[in-house]
Order: sequence, then structure tokens, then C-alpha cells
Amino acid sequence: MKKRILSSIIMAIILVPLFLKGGIVFTLGVYFISLLALKEFLDMKNTKKELPEFINFISYMMLTLLIFFNVSGEHSKEIPALTMDFRVVAGLFLTFLIPTVLYHDRSKYSINDAFYLIGGIFFLGTSVSLFILFREREFALLIYLLLITIFTDTYAFLTGLLIGKHKLLEEISPKKTWEGTLGGTIFAVFVAVSFYHTVINPETSIWSLTLVTTFLSFLGQLGDLFFSAIKRYYGKKDFSNIIPGHGGILDRLDSIIFVVLGYVFFISIL
Repeated sequence: MKKRILSSIIMAIILVPLFLKGGIVFTLGVYFISLLALKEFLDMKNTKKELPEFINFISYMMLTLLIFFNVSGEHSKEIPALTMDFRVVAGLFLTFLIPTVLYHDRSKYSINDAFYLIGGIFFLGTSVSLFILFREREFALLIYLLLITIFTDTYAFLTGLLIGKHKLLEEISPKKTWEGTLGGTIFAVFVAVSFYHTVINPETSIWSLTLVTTFLSFLGQLGDLFFSAIKRYYGKKDFSNIIPGHGGILDRLDSIIFVVLGYVFFISIL
């Protein structure tokens, strides 16, 4: 527990200035974190099958293109539009599908490997792009999304530790309980809704805001379970040990990735 708390303090010291600074500094910082996350994603795949070095290399290149092509205009004075550059998407598919023909050897690189990489990089690149765009669109909005994630995770853990009895999905995450899920959601909704209604937009319908925040809190917990399922499939406890007491980058990003993606559906409501 002490190691976990110390790591959290160190992460806060590193990340808080990035969030406050914004702009190109924030973008580059988040981009670097995304590269570490991709490394964990590739390393997880390599535990069962070693991918060719060339494929690993172009994975980093495609993630870079996907992120920077989609956030290239976020530093303008206008509010950035949430758009997708389909040239990069098309390139993503072609870049990973064509080598399946060139290698022509399942033991080296197969169609399953290609779609694993296409899905993973598109998933990671899109969520990172949105994270950067939301920061530049409105700083308080990103804080709202982070509050949902942080308070859901923290109070789900504490509630489960104190009164948790009924297992949620034991085969995927043995320690998670229904009591923890509900406790985390209740605390997160109270804090995040209060922040949004006070700081961002006091005129927003409190009922709509509560429903959306509740949905995002549950969605974040599903994200946690989704990444836990990946780890169970590959027989790993954590994606890496880069953050002592916490695991890897993806172990920390699992919930916020789903929350950020889920919020896209409610931009026109909130």
C-alpha cells in the first residue's frame, strides 16, 4: 500500500503540471505515455507470439500518425472539431493487412495478428486523440471526466474492501464486488455532478447530468474489466511493472479510456 501511495504522489507531481500547462507540452506528454501504452500492448501479444520487428516498428509509426493527424488543429483559437482523418484510417488497415500476404507464414504474421494490431492501435489512438482534444476544448471538462474515473476507482476499492461480499465477475477480476461497484458509482456521481454543475454549466439539467455521469461511471468500470479480461487471456497480472504498486500504463488508463470514448455520445446533451 505504501508503494502504491508513493507511486501515486510521483505520478501527480509529473502529470499535474502537464495538465495545467496544456498546449504542445500536454500533447507531447500524452503522446509519450501512449507510446509506453502501445509497448505494453505489443509486449502482451509477444508473450504468446513474437511479432516481427518491422511490424512492431510500423505499429509505433501508425499510432503517431493517428494521434497527430487527428489533433493537428487543436491549438487554434477555435474550438477543435471532433473529426477523423480517414486517410490515416485507410493507411492503418492497409499497413497491417498487406504484410499478411508478404510474410505468407502464420508462424510469423497472420491475419489474426493484423486485426489485433489494427483494433488495438485504432482503439488507443482514437482515445488518446480525444483526450488531447477535450483538454484543449475545455480544461474543466477533462477534470470532470477524470473525477468520474478517479472517484469511481478509489471508492469502488474502499467500499469493496470494507463491505464487499458479492463478487462481480470473479473469473475476470476476483477482488471486484457489486458493493464496490455501487459504492464507487455513488461517490463518483456526487463529486463529478457537483463539479460540473458548479464549474462548467450551472444551467445543465441535473437529472440529465446525473444519468450521463452514472452511465460513464459504470462504463469506466467495464473498461477496467475489459482490460482485466485481456490480462487473464494472456495469463498476466499486470500489463507491466513500470508503475510500482499500480502495474503498467494500461492498468491506469483502462477506465479513463472508456469514459472518454463514452462521453462522445453525450457532447450534444451536456
